[in-house]
Amino acid sequence: MFDIITFGSATQDIFLQPKSFKIVEEKRFITGKGICLSLGSKIQVKDINFLSGGGGTNTAVVFARQGFKTAFCGMVGADSAGQEMIKELAKNGVSTQLMKKTEKKPTNHSVVLSFDNQERTILVYCGASSELAVKDIPWPKIKAKWLYLAPLSGKLCNTFEKLVDFAWKNKIKIALNPGHTQLSLPRKTLTRILNKVDVLILNQEEACFLSKIPFNREKEIFRKIDDICPGIAVMTKGPLGVLVSDGKCLYKASSLKIKTIDRTGAGDAFASGFISGLIKRKGDIVQAIQLGVANSSACLKELGAKKGLLAANQKFEKVKVQKGKCL
Repeated sequence: MFDIITFGSATQDIFLQPKSFKIVEEKRFITGKGICLSLGSKIQVKDINFLSGGGGTNTAVVFARQGFKTAFCGMVGADSAGQEMIKELAKNGVSTQLMKKTEKKPTNHSVVLSFDNQERTILVYCGASSELAVKDIPWPKIKAKWLYLAPLSGKLCNTFEKLVDFAWKNKIKIALNPGHTQLSLPRKTLTRILNKVDVLILNQEEACFLSKIPFNREKEIFRKIDDICPGIAVMTKGPLGVLVSDGKCLYKASSLKIKTIDRTGAGDAFASGFISGLIKRKGDIVQAIQLGVANSSACLKELGAKKGLLAANQKFEKVKVQKGKCL
């Protein structure tokens, strides 16, 4: 019996910092800015780092470091990156007995192009992780107190409702951090799924997408989400902090003021830190928020998604949490 099993992607992150490229302002880019590299030229890179990522493995490492008996259920390629992922998880105390390998696709890869560790563009290859299908999941071995579902894609997304139903029928608590593909399911299907979720974690954009309410009308967003999901609802706002609703009270906290080195994995670090705090403190949302914010801040101080993560009983700065009524 595991304390928690995570599902999601396993990714090899490659961090590149070119010596020179130009950032231009252009309305045709989604963010209004773009990176320009000289076509046909060799671009010198002044730094390169190979680190692991992916929502499924990032959160698994957090849970293991927080002292929980943890397993990751996912798929990697039958390649060197996949083998290194398995070794790293085992080294961090995460059980890999539920993992699968495939020769159909290589392990997921991301190439992170960064500029002074502030601006970045990420090239993403969705490979082996998306190949995990219902038949690949060792259902008799899925025995845990909690399931954590990171964003799912490909064939794994097709197992979404089956995983939730399995947990529901077996009295396993469910923490869900859905991706856009999951949130785009037919409304009736999504409502049926979310009604069985214990903790729903969304970023601000996802919360607006789910509720169909503008981001500046936060209480309305939570009223809508609370109607859809009876469990605890979390909305992260990046550097602006976090809001949490339990259906009765609304909790609000700002982010800690730190020097950010890299934002990769910060959302996963908060989500898994929050769930860790919720479990350890027997449902205390204030302390769950404090651990989540601290863990995310620790992640932001280091390059990659796993280097800075907090260990169990490690001291950390506690953010102030405001508590008010849900109106």
